[in-house]
Amino acid sequence: MTTVPAVRRDAATEAFFDGTGRGELLIRHCAACGGHGAPQETACPACGKAELSWVPALGTGTLVSWTATQPRPKDGVPAPRTTIGLVELTEGPWLYARVVGVDDDAPSSGAPVTVEFARPADGDGEAVPVFRPSP
Repeated sequence: MTTVPAVRRDAATEAFFDGTGRGELLIRHCAACGGHGAPQETACPACGKAELSWVPALGTGTLVSWTATQPRPKDGVPAPRTTIGLVELTEGPWLYARVVGVDDDAPSSGAPVTVEFARPADGDGEAVPVFRPSP
């Protein structure tokens, strides 16, 4: 199971984290033009209207780009590498998220990915989306 650092909700992220807690990746939807936006959008990226609702995303997308970080060892024990990717969701919005399942292999830009949800190891914090390469 993948664990992540603790993330806390606030008023602006409440609906998003309610969704992740249910295992749903929520994105923004514009009733005026039918466009989709990333969760942090406050206005439609296509038409500029501010009447956005939350809708479940398919949870699939394409890895656009990625980077890997290797934290410094702590007490002589190497820390695991962390891969962060820029994912274009099937609906169009782009999200930054952790990419899992690529421990020693470099992910490929253009690779299909699927969302999963991870929680902090101590269980104290919100579930967050992570992406795994699709078969």
